[in-house]
Amino acid sequence: MSAKHFINDPTHLVNTALQALTITNPSVALDAENKIIYRRPGHAPQVSIISGGGSGHEPSFGAFVGEGLLSAAVAGTIFASPSAEQIRKAVMSRVDGEKGILVTVMNYTGDVLNFGMAVEKAKAAGLKVEMLVVGDDVGVGRAAAGKVGRRGIAGTVLVHKISGALAARGASLEDVYKVAKLTADNLVSVGASLDHVHVPGRAPPDPKSKENLSTEEVEIGMGIHNEPGSGRAVVDLPELVSRMLAQMLDGKDEDRAFLKVNSNEVVLLINNLGGVSVLELGGITAEVVGQLEKTYNIKPARILAGTYMTSLNGLGFSISILNVVNTDIGGPSMIQLLDAPSEAAGWAAPIKKETWEAKSSRTRDDAASGDEEVKPSGLKVSPEEFKTALTGGLVRVIAAEPDVTKYDTVVGDGDCGIGLKRGAEAVLKLLSSTRLTGDVVLDISKIVQVVENTMDGTSGAIYAIYLNSLVHSLRQQSSSTNITPKIWGAALQSASKSLANYTPARPGDRTLVDALHPFVETLAETGDVKKAAEASRKGAEGTKGMKASLGRTVYVGGKGFEQVPDPGAWGLSEFFLGVAGLKDGEEGYELV
Repeated sequence: MSAKHFINDPTHLVNTALQALTITNPSVALDAENKIIYRRPGHAPQVSIISGGGSGHEPSFGAFVGEGLLSAAVAGTIFASPSAEQIRKAVMSRVDGEKGILVTVMNYTGDVLNFGMAVEKAKAAGLKVEMLVVGDDVGVGRAAAGKVGRRGIAGTVLVHKISGALAARGASLEDVYKVAKLTADNLVSVGASLDHVHVPGRAPPDPKSKENLSTEEVEIGMGIHNEPGSGRAVVDLPELVSRMLAQMLDGKDEDRAFLKVNSNEVVLLINNLGGVSVLELGGITAEVVGQLEKTYNIKPARILAGTYMTSLNGLGFSISILNVVNTDIGGPSMIQLLDAPSEAAGWAAPIKKETWEAKSSRTRDDAASGDEEVKPSGLKVSPEEFKTALTGGLVRVIAAEPDVTKYDTVVGDGDCGIGLKRGAEAVLKLLSSTRLTGDVVLDISKIVQVVENTMDGTSGAIYAIYLNSLVHSLRQQSSSTNITPKIWGAALQSASKSLANYTPARPGDRTLVDALHPFVETLAETGDVKKAAEASRKGAEGTKGMKASLGRTVYVGGKGFEQVPDPGAWGLSEFFLGVAGLKDGEEGYELV
């Protein structure tokens, strides 16, 4: 198996991927010899819609075969057009031709020629066939495109969906073709990518080639077969999106002014080229929608974001905008056809039209907040001394971040130090901006809210549980006016017992409990913070070489754990040492 692909044989890859479509959608069948995915017979007669092209753009086109979308799709090898004979067999023997056939193809020379040849053969045989070529890409302008015209990219799937829904309603070939062409004529798209893609079975690209993008560059207008676009740039996402939208919508750009948005309805499609995470695609979608409204006063009637037409695992995305116009056929609108149900494995648009049209802005504003009033406890501590002790611990945690991060890089995912530092900085900010009351329950409750809002992950949850339990435990203690080491010790022990209800971590498991437990027990026994902090550090140091039984370290391979302590335990011991004032031989702070 290649380090680049799980399946490195391109022929086997395409054939098995096509076979998988029949597994995930029982309503479609495969002509394996000709690489044709087609709807199984038995449905009501309708205009059949056929598309296709090179493989590598999945879910386009095979996964769009199904009720309410395509009738058949013909696949070529990766990034190569299917042959005219493959297409001819699809047109003449794999779909119902009774009501006519619409062949929709993206504007690439090989696809246009091969699909065109098949269409002409079908016409010569007496079939009623129309062919539509879709070119929606504005990444290459009029001057550079010349006679070839615009390339077809992800906007094509909107043509498929709208025309497929109309065909499913029993419309004539003339109307289906008319609406499909109207859709194509009102489409603009442009893509961007951070890298070229590697095709299975081909030699890896030369890393020294000038065609490669640098780690800072993005190719604006890159095609879906690694073709160059309008240029490369070093830009952040807002500037990138701004340039892409300008290429689609700037009416003053004579080279690219293909579309004039003149309707009250616009459809927006954000398409993943294959290698962008769902999380990042969400951020991209938010940026595009925000700029459309702010710069162009466009609020899309429908927004589709997902994987519709890929370039294998392309690390990029494309934006498509459809200007919704009147179809003039006396039937459903483009939006209604877009909303119509379909049964195709590749189509993802689960939001009902009623939900879009409701445009609800309702929110739940009466939910419980984190600012509910906390009642005083009567347990008093010197605000100045308490603040000094906490500040010492927090400052020491921040200073220890590089070491904690280094340890966590060896045995975890490297985020422990940053998480502790983020929480410490947030609590320090609270201490500098808020006057402590001297009521230990009130003051720790404020700190708990900060921890809950700034520290995430496993450590954040453990700290939040422990501190909430500590607040509860302190409230249950004696209502003495001055808190004592005995009260601190009892409350900390009670909080530790509560924490044990939510995590199986115990001393010896190589977790922060190895630093927490000795601190709590020593403080409860002696009332001496300095001795407790020293015990905590000893516990943290003892985790070096200790084999973990909990956490990520359990399944991180190698022997790194033998050289470093547990990062969580080390970070917590740093906090306790800082609280105790243990630096340069100074005496520790007593919690009295």
